This record gives sequence, structure tokens and C-alpha cells, in this order.
Amino acid sequence: MILKTGSAHWEGSIREGSGSISTQSGALAAQPYGFAARFEGRPGTNPEELIAAAHAACFSMALSGGLAAAGVGDVVIDTVATVKMEKQEAGFAIIASMLTVRVSGTGAPEVIRAAAEAAKAGCPVSKVLACEVGMELEIVG
Repeated sequence: MILKTGSAHWEGSIREGSGSISTQSGALAAQPYGFAARFEGRPGTNPEELIAAAHAACFSMALSGGLAAAGVGDVVIDTVATVKMEKQEAGFAIIASMLTVRVSGTGAPEVIRAAAEAAKAGCPVSKVLACEVGMELEIVG
């Protein structure tokens, strides 16, 4: 079993308060976040962009493994995940994560596409997200 941790510290009300986010590895150490960063585009991080970064990273690693297993070489993968959150009757909800992927490698496009679809469905972050996971794929070269 693999266990990884992230932590958050928060002080004050939702609008006027502020907090910090840290990760076990130290990649994030007391990174500030708050209402304005999350909902008003102000500086600082927010949970949704962290989920998006995790999804992009997880997918890229899964795709790399799938491409290697399929015999695709010289692989370069660039992935952007866009997490969509909207206000609903019961509050805000993450409703989708869209993967925009650019792949180059020495394999047939149909082999690369099959590996990308498998990675989209099979990466652990895709599995944990209870939302629609879409993907746009560009195969280069």
C-alpha cells in the first residue's frame, strides 16, 4: 500500500480567511490559498488547479507506460488537464476534467490513440474523479 499526504491550514471565514497547502514531499510548502485565489482569479493556488495538475501528471505517466508496453519509442507527452467547476443548487461541484494531450513517438497513430484511451480510463486520478473525463489528443510526427 502506498500512502501520500497533503495538508491544509485555514484561519478565518471563507471569504476573508486564508490558508496554506503543503505536501508530504515538500513540493508545496505552506503555499497560500483562499477565496480570492479560488473564485476571483487572484494570486495563490486552489484545490481545483491541484486536482488538474495531479490528473495531468498521473495520465502522462500512465500513457508513458502504455506506450512503452506497445513498443512506442522516443515518446514526448505534454498534457494539460482543465478541471471544470460550477455552482449548482447544493453548492459548487467539479463536473469535468478535460485532458488536452500532445504526443510524439515512433508508433502508429492507432496504437498511440489506444494507449491514450486506456491511460485516460485507467490512471488512478481518473478513477478517483467522479466526473466526466474527456480528452483531446494530438499525435505529432
